[in-house]
Amino acid sequence: MPTVIGPYEDRRRWTASRTSPRAQILSTRSVPPSESLDFWHDAVLATLVGMEIATDGRTYDAAMRTDHLGDLRISTVECDPGRVHRSPRFIARGDGRDVFVALQSTGRAQVEQDGRTTELRAGDIGFFETVRPFRTTFPERFRLKIFAVPRALLGRPEEDLRRLTARAVRPSGGLTALLTPMLERLADTSEAYATPVAERLAESVIGLMAATAVDQLGEDPAVLPGADRVLLLRIKAFIRWHLADPGLTPRAVADAHGISVRYLHRLFETEDTTVCQWIRELRLHECRRELAVQAPGSVSLGQVARRWGFSSPARFSRVFRSSFGLSPTDWLERERASSATGESPC
Repeated sequence: MPTVIGPYEDRRRWTASRTSPRAQILSTRSVPPSESLDFWHDAVLATLVGMEIATDGRTYDAAMRTDHLGDLRISTVECDPGRVHRSPRFIARGDGRDVFVALQSTGRAQVEQDGRTTELRAGDIGFFETVRPFRTTFPERFRLKIFAVPRALLGRPEEDLRRLTARAVRPSGGLTALLTPMLERLADTSEAYATPVAERLAESVIGLMAATAVDQLGEDPAVLPGADRVLLLRIKAFIRWHLADPGLTPRAVADAHGISVRYLHRLFETEDTTVCQWIRELRLHECRRELAVQAPGSVSLGQVARRWGFSSPARFSRVFRSSFGLSPTDWLERERASSATGESPC
């Protein structure tokens, strides 16, 4: 009978060694063999997403190296044969924030998602949507390189992402022939890049992933995100990294990318927004997120506002009220009251 490992959310028993300021390595060899399956479930839960893990043995030999490169989280896993299931009960945890772009480096994987099945062979790429169930069977020992990409950066609506899953993207030519070796090398050498270089590399790779997605969907090559689309993705990544800078103006963004302010505005018009509105919404999102998790009295509204690029508390309050119909103080009081009663505000 297969051994199925269930959730162990409270256990954090694995040991981690760091090969760079960003990278982390987890291995089942750091615990007794009898605890290896439990350990691996916890490692996957904490690093990737929650999944059921099944194997035919009582022990499991597996290791995972994880690094961050700009907006990408890169995990290389090397494991014994087994089966994983991203089931609805794990999806309900809310940890499915990213799309996984996975490169099958060695071995094979039999993938099921969205009513389709496929087999990934060495060199193939697969898209995994983490907000819907999937099953993957690994009939032999394998190495998989998983790139967790914030789904908004791929620039594809939900219906397109649903069409991409459980399809083997073969490195036979064109974009995929370029993407496969790039992902292979990037996962192996990610720790070698200093932060500014890492950010630029991540932007380029995400743009290539987005272009590959469009290509796989069979859309007109004219709409491939090669020029304007990739540039817009790069600009959005730049804005995220400089969100705390109060000098993040359209002129500063345009100058950083060697384009005119007029051209910058035209790029954002394609998404029915403006660059200023997009920056403002991101800042408000980060302020709300931070205020919601801070203990009462531990931080002031002004500190949070300035940390995310607002020039003054008064400016922050005006923008907040205009967007949400409440002052930051009133919103926070309502949020804490709802949390205390266990209710979620509408």
